[in-house]
Amino acid sequence: MGKIMLEQDIKKILISHDEIVDAAKKLGQQLTKDYQDKNPIFVGILKGSVPFMAELIKHIDTHIELDFMLVSSYHGGTASSGVINVIKDIDQDITGRDILFVEDIIDTGQTLKNLCNLFKERNAASVKIATLLDKPEGRVVEIDADYTCFTIPNEFVVGYGLDYNENYRNIPYIGILKEEVYTK
Repeated sequence: MGKIMLEQDIKKILISHDEIVDAAKKLGQQLTKDYQDKNPIFVGILKGSVPFMAELIKHIDTHIELDFMLVSSYHGGTASSGVINVIKDIDQDITGRDILFVEDIIDTGQTLKNLCNLFKERNAASVKIATLLDKPEGRVVEIDADYTCFTIPNEFVVGYGLDYNENYRNIPYIGILKEEVYTK
């Protein structure tokens, strides 16, 4: 019963689970090549990145370390507030390390731009971004992902880690949320 309840709020499936897995496999192969012998730190941005990061790392065949940050910028709405609040920082010194931020979506770009600048100030050897979804129409700052699985239109999407008011993260695909759900 559970998922059927949630699926009633989905207008349309934008990206299927199989398409996400295939994209993660391809990206994992690319990251294996790009980070061979570098032992990068993959930094997942909580909470949305967890399903994508879990899928992605299964397909990487080189040494990597994992860490997580919890950064708040949405505060329960449908649009980023622009205020970035680091709630949980990573646990290690990144001086001279290769960093790959793993994100579920790049929308306004404000969060990642701030994080990239922060990690450059912390003397990371390199700072790159991998994202499941890129929504270029949402940008308010100049930033691009180094690795993008899917570019999507300016729709309100949920599932596979993406939420609306902390719900829908557990849907196994990317779906467009019905407008009546978030305009009530």
